Amino acid sequence: MKPTIYDVAEKAGVSIATVSYVMNNQKVGKKSREKVLKAMEELNYKPSLLASALTGKRTTTIGFLLPDLANPFVAEMARRVEDRAHERGFNVVICSTDSDKEKEALYTSLLRQKRVDGFIFAGDLKNVDVVKELVGEQTPVVLLAVSHPAVSVNSVTVDDFTGGYQVASHLISLGHKRIAVIAEEAISSRERIRGYKHALQDQGIEIDEDLIVTSDSSFEDGERLADELLNTSHPPTAIFACNDILAIGSFLAARKKNRSIPGDLSVAGFDNTLLSKSSDPPLTIVEQPIQDMCSQAVDLLIEEIEGKSTRKQRIVLLPDLIIRQSTGPCRF
Repeated sequence: MKPTIYDVAEKAGVSIATVSYVMNNQKVGKKSREKVLKAMEELNYKPSLLASALTGKRTTTIGFLLPDLANPFVAEMARRVEDRAHERGFNVVICSTDSDKEKEALYTSLLRQKRVDGFIFAGDLKNVDVVKELVGEQTPVVLLAVSHPAVSVNSVTVDDFTGGYQVASHLISLGHKRIAVIAEEAISSRERIRGYKHALQDQGIEIDEDLIVTSDSSFEDGERLADELLNTSHPPTAIFACNDILAIGSFLAARKKNRSIPGDLSVAGFDNTLLSKSSDPPLTIVEQPIQDMCSQAVDLLIEEIEGKSTRKQRIVLLPDLIIRQSTGPCRF
C-alpha cells in the first residue's frame, strides 16, 4: 500500500499542515523540514501530481507535442527540451502526433486532463484551434521551430528564409544554376524555398518551378523525388533538401544512378543532425541552433507558468551554413 501524507506526518512527528508546507516549499523550521524530508525518503513517499493540480497547485509538468520522433532533428529537440526542463525542476510528457490534426487535438485533451502547467508545440502546427483554446483558457503555450500569425503566443524559431538564401547562394557561387529543391509540406520549408528563390533572383537566374517538389519527410520520398528529378531531360546539377532525411534520400538516388557526389551532383541539407555528420561524403548543411532554441522555449514557458512574464515574444535565431564535402563546382 502506498504511503500517504498522513503516514509521513506520523513518522516525522509533525502535523499534516507542516508536511504540506514542506512539499510546497513554504516557510518551515529547519528541524521540522529535515524530519519531514527524512520521513518522505524512508517511506519512499511521492506526492501525487494530479492531487496537487486538483487543489490548484502547479504540477511542474510540461506537455510537449512534436511531429515525429523518427526524425533525428525532432528526437534531438525532445532530448534538449527534456534536459532544460529538468534543469529548471520540471518534468516533460512527450507526445508524437505524426503531424496529424486529430492526434494534436487528442493529446492536447489528454494532457489537459493531467493538468500539465503548460505546452510546447514543435514543428509544423496542423491544428491551430487547439492552441487557440489553450490561449483562451490562459494556459501557457510556446511554439518551437514554428510560429503562427493566428495565435498570440511565445515562439522560438530559426530564420528559415536566411537559411534557404545561404544554401542557394553557396551553390550559385559554385557555378550551379539548375538547383532543385526537395521540401516537406511545412511553414518552415516554405520560408526556406522563399529564401532560395530570392537568392536566384538576386543573381539573375530564372526560377524553374518544376525543380521545386514537396513530399513527406522520409528517406523513401527523398529518394523517389530525387530519382524523378535526375530522370528529366535537363536534370539539376545540385539539390537543396529542406531537411537531413530528404538529403540522405537524395544521396541514395544519386548512387543508384552511379552519380558521384559532389562530382556529378551537389547536395545540401538543413538541420545538422548526426545523419549529416556521418554521411559519405559529409553533408553541407544549414545548422539550426537547436540547444539555444530549446532552452529559450523552455525558459519562456516556465516564465509564463510562474507569472514572471506576460509579454509575448517571437524569438528568431540565425542559422549557420556549414560547408562540407557534398557540394562542389558545377562541371556541366
